Amino acid sequence: MKSTRVVSIVLSCICLTSAAIAFAADKPPSGRLATVLRDTPVFVEADTGSQRLDTITAGREMVIVEQNGPWLRVFANTDVQQNQAQDAPVFGGEAATPPISGWLQGKGVVSVSTPNADNILYGAATGQESRASDAHGPRGAAQAARLLYARDAQLFPQGPHAGDAAWRAADIRWQLEKQDVYSRPSAHEKEAYLRQQIDDSEMKKVIKRFPGSKFADLAAYDMLDNKVCGDWQGTTKCPEKEAELYQKYADEHPNSPRAPEALFETVYRLAAAGDIYAGDNNDKKANEDRDHAKTVATHLQEKYPGSDYAARAATLIYQMEQSIPIYGAERD
Repeated sequence: MKSTRVVSIVLSCICLTSAAIAFAADKPPSGRLATVLRDTPVFVEADTGSQRLDTITAGREMVIVEQNGPWLRVFANTDVQQNQAQDAPVFGGEAATPPISGWLQGKGVVSVSTPNADNILYGAATGQESRASDAHGPRGAAQAARLLYARDAQLFPQGPHAGDAAWRAADIRWQLEKQDVYSRPSAHEKEAYLRQQIDDSEMKKVIKRFPGSKFADLAAYDMLDNKVCGDWQGTTKCPEKEAELYQKYADEHPNSPRAPEALFETVYRLAAAGDIYAGDNNDKKANEDRDHAKTVATHLQEKYPGSDYAARAATLIYQMEQSIPIYGAERD
């Protein structure tokens, strides 16, 4: 998924009403919560010949406060307004802008009263996410998917897609910010605390809102990114520490879709640490980590026999038994 940037548009000649100011403080004016499925222009009046104020992008949060035929008067938050300051490195770092107040045509507007709105929003979000994964997909598709998922979870908190939508919105944001964080020189520092941390606020909300669910399990797995090292720099401290993190995750989240992957990551890191110890002629520690790796691999194959990660762990064990380096292959 390509990292996207949200460009804030400076609005002129907009008088903020007390309702608009309240919306900025997360107290929306009275009306129907809604969003749009596509970029939609906002005008000063219910007339395409009037001054255009801005363009509301797909998934932006808004409230419908008045209707005039096919026209709707709305208050709409900008995406920058919704995100915390930690988003700045990913989404542009622009100063927060006030909510938009104006008129737009109702085509493509989905509100809480739209028939089948839950499925419509979820379907639109998955479509944008699919486009974002395409190397030739449109710019901004990932951001649109994130916001549409977020709106689905917000407008229909008890709906069948609520957990999945909330998780996907959080995960897309996480992956975009992770891409930005890992592109920086500090990402190559050995210690995790020496690089910028990925904002985990949305992940924590998913865990709190859907405790014990697979969505909470998935969120907890993503959050391990903030704890792993950058460049191991040829030391055993990092792979051994990370092996503990991944094994603990698998123990605490045995039903997670990511549990087999966590066990595989444990095996890989223990095997890698064994290679590093062997390179330092510390055969005792090398054998200890390799034996531990084999034990975890056996557990993985027994508990999740149909997982690709079980087969991949078997490959790692074969490499160890054949003295094929897993870390530092240049030594072979």
